[in-house]
Formats: sequence, C-alpha cells, structure tokens
Amino acid sequence: MLKQLLFRTDKRCLYKFIYNLGIKGALSFNRFQKRLKKGEFFPAFHFISVTDDCNLNCQGCWVMGKKKNSRMSAEQLDQIITETKAQGSYFFGILGGEPLLYKPLFDVFEKHSDCYFQLFTNGTLLTPEVAEKLRKCANVTPLISFEGDEVVADVRRGGKDVWQRTHEAIDHATHAGLVTGVAMSVCRSNLELAMSPDFIHSLIEKGVTYLWYYIYRPVGENATVELSLSREEIEQLRIHMVEARTKYDLAIIDAYWDGEGQGLCPAASGLSHHINASGYIEPCPVIQFATDRVGDKPLEEIYRTSAFLRNIKVEIPKKTSGCIIMEDPQWLVDFVEKYEATDTSGRDNEAVRLRAMESVCSHGSGKPIPEKSWAYKFAKKRAFFGLGAYG
Repeated sequence: MLKQLLFRTDKRCLYKFIYNLGIKGALSFNRFQKRLKKGEFFPAFHFISVTDDCNLNCQGCWVMGKKKNSRMSAEQLDQIITETKAQGSYFFGILGGEPLLYKPLFDVFEKHSDCYFQLFTNGTLLTPEVAEKLRKCANVTPLISFEGDEVVADVRRGGKDVWQRTHEAIDHATHAGLVTGVAMSVCRSNLELAMSPDFIHSLIEKGVTYLWYYIYRPVGENATVELSLSREEIEQLRIHMVEARTKYDLAIIDAYWDGEGQGLCPAASGLSHHINASGYIEPCPVIQFATDRVGDKPLEEIYRTSAFLRNIKVEIPKKTSGCIIMEDPQWLVDFVEKYEATDTSGRDNEAVRLRAMESVCSHGSGKPIPEKSWAYKFAKKRAFFGLGAYG
C-alpha cells in the first residue's frame, strides 16, 4: 500500500491524505475517546447521504422505492460539516443514492479543504473530467463499488455494462493520482470473486490503494434476503481477510471486527452515525428510524440529549455484537416503537417489512478470528484508521 501511495498518488492528494485523514483523523479519534471517558458523546465521524437520486437500482439498497426522493440542501450539508468540525472531527463519508448526481458536491469539497471525504460511488459517472476535479480538490478518496463479474454486476446493480463501467472508473481515478478504494458488498453471488487472488491482483495492478469488504445487508425495497451469507461463509470471508492482510500490496479494510476478531457495530459503539438526505439522524444507513433531525437543535445538543441515540448504544450490545437488523429485526421494531421514532425510509412500511423479515447471520454470528498483522491490530486499537478498520 505504501508503494501505491508514494509512487502513484498525486502529491497534493498524498499530502491531504496524510495530514487531513491521518494526523487530524488520529487526533479526532483521541478526542472521541476522551469524550466517552467523560460520559460525553459526539461521533468520531458522520456518514452523510446527500441525495436519494441514483442512476442504478441495486439489490439491498436502502434508498430504493421511496415515494419521493430527497436532496440535502448545500446549506444544511455545510451546517453539518461546520458543527462537526467544531467538535474536532474532520472525516466524512459521503453517500447517496449516487453522490455524483449532487450538484453542490465539489463546492462543498473545496470549501472544507481542511476535511477529508470518502466518496461512496457506483463509479458509472466517474469520468476523466470528474477524476480531474477530485484531484484538484485533493481531499477526497473515491470508494468505487464493485459487485461482481460481467453477469453478476448487472443483476446486483440493476444496470447495463456495469462491470465494464466500474473498471473504467477505477482507471480514471488511479490515472488522476487519486487515493482510490474499491468496495464489495459481499453476498452469495460474489463471494468467490471477493476472495479471488486474480481479482485482488488486478486491483493492485490498476493502482487501487485499499479494498473495503462489507457484509451484504438485506434492506430496502428489494432486500433479497436469499443473498445473505451463512455463518460458515462469513467465517470464510473473515479468514480470507485476516490472511490477505499479510500477503497483498493493498490495504484490506472492514468495518465489522475489532483486532481480536470480535464483532463490532460502529453505530452501537458510537463511532459513527448516519444523516440521510432529509436530515434525519439515524444510527446507521440501514436502520431507517430517527427521533432527531438536523436543524431542530445544534448537533452537539442532539447527541447530548437524544434518548433514542443514547439507548440504542446501550441496548444493541446486549443483543449482539453484530448487525441487529439482520439478527433480530423484530426486536429493532419494538425498540423504535418504544421511542416513537419516525420511519425515515421514505417507503412508510419499514416496521412492517422488518416484522416479516426472517433473521439471518451477521458478522457477530461466527467465532472470533483475531488479526495476524500487528499493524492492523495496532490501528484497530490505537488509531483512527479512517477507512473502516477501527475498534
């Protein structure tokens, strides 16, 4: 990974990566830990969905099927970032929909040049011109979703020629000298590809810096529960990641396990929360319920006073170290109804869907498999690793 960063990254992008993400990220994580020790809470970073608009129709996407799409105003996005910076946090994940459809995006990146942004994109709109604009901003790492081979990608993404267009996006990003990541939502239809040495080596050859694995979570209008991994498949993926970190020349990232291999929920740990395009503050993108909204109060006050956000961090760990929406969706409905939380899915039927959903295994279901790499163990315990490997 160091070779990729030092010799294939634009120098200004490299500086922003090291300073904005690395140094300032580590300091923000330390502030987060100190707040927790004092009984105070404000997340180390935010995931922000800036728009519900998208040019694809993916299986398991939480924004599909909304009665009306929302788009966050540039003023509200600026407010979130400004208030978060006031708490000493400078890292943001920018999601959609497809965030490259959000017109004020680059103005926000430029205005907040002291921050670092991870851009979650399907890649189909990441042209050479867009890559060059990202290079000039220098404080953005595109995380390009890669969901399968030529056949699987079109089925998973609900589009045409998605595999080819994704490869082209990776080329445009790496040729521009961007710190480029690839994400895979690992499910039964792409598990073999996810663990393929040929696939990983192809990313390294293209100049990809990091590969981020997710566990597929069945959510949204087209949840497709049958794609969920079994306990054995999740353990297989975990073993693959632990081994891959010792032998491939790119960073292997996850957001689900700590250094000892115990399951981890970033929302339950308080490390991050999600703000959707309507401004609702959700525990994470797939738990589409909220009692609080940006603008009603300052963010600091919301996090200090919200019983819903406070108690979800208390109660979920009593049930699982994995994903509550997968392992016990009925319990989640009981919890959100207790707090009279608003359904923020835009479909007005999320509680009904979860009541009827069968439980499936998550990353908390398997046996703990500790990290072998001392560097990853250190990063997950001591540093804000920024791109998902934390604990």
